[in-house]
Amino acid sequence: MNVTRPVGETGRFEIDIAEKTYTGANGVPVPVIRDFRLQIKPESMTVLMGPSGCGKTTFLRILAGLDHNFDGSIEMPEETRIGFMFQEPRLLPWRKVRRNIELVADEAFTEEDLLILADALNIADKLDVYPGELSLGLARRAALARAFATRPNLLLLDEPFVSLDEPTADRLRRLLLEVWEARPTTAVLVTHNPREAVMLADELVLLSPRPTHVLETVPVDVPQNERTPAMIEEIYSDLLKRYPENFAA
Repeated sequence: MNVTRPVGETGRFEIDIAEKTYTGANGVPVPVIRDFRLQIKPESMTVLMGPSGCGKTTFLRILAGLDHNFDGSIEMPEETRIGFMFQEPRLLPWRKVRRNIELVADEAFTEEDLLILADALNIADKLDVYPGELSLGLARRAALARAFATRPNLLLLDEPFVSLDEPTADRLRRLLLEVWEARPTTAVLVTHNPREAVMLADELVLLSPRPTHVLETVPVDVPQNERTPAMIEEIYSDLLKRYPENFAA
C-alpha cells in the first residue's frame, strides 16, 4: 500500500489505484479495482456510473480513507475535510436530528449555520425529533445536512437517492444542487440512474465491470441550472447513442 496526501496549494485530487483485492469465502483473492486512474477537478461534481458490484462503493471508501488496504496512491490537498453520505442515512436513532448533525459538525459551525442549512433542506421543523420519526426522504435530508455540516472540501455521496420514489428523489437532487452551489465543494457521487447522472454531473466517469477501471470520462458542459427536463433528455439520448451499455435505463 502506498497512500500519499502531499502538502500543496493545488485543489486537485489524483487517484491511482493499482489494485484493490478482497479475499473470497474460498480463500481465493478477488480483484475489485485494477489500474484505476482519475483526476478530480476542484469544486466540480464528478459522477461515477458502472455496473452493480463493480467496486464503486469500495472506491469511495478508499477515497474517504476508510480502507487503506490497497496498492496505489491518493493525492489530495493538505487538511482535506471529507463529508460522506452513505446509501443508508445511518443516523444515530437515540439522538435527535439536531444532535446527529452537531456531532460531526465543523468546530466553527454555529446554531445560525445549522438553521440556515436545515431551512435549505426543508428540515428546520424536524431538528428536535428522533430519526425513527422521519420518512426515508426526510432521513436522507438529515444525512445530507450532516455531510455538509462538516464543511467538507470533498463530499462523497454513495447513491444518496436510491430507493426513493422519483418525485421525492427529484426534489432532493434539486436541494442538493442548491446547497452545493451555495457552498461550493469538490463532490463525487455514485449512481445507477443515468438521468440523475446527467442532471448533476460536471463530469461523468464511466466504469468497467470488476475489476473496475475508468473506461472514459465524459464532460457535461451545460451548467446545472440550465439543464431543463427537456435538455436532460436530449443530453441523455445523445449519451445513450454513444455509450449504450452504460446509459441504458
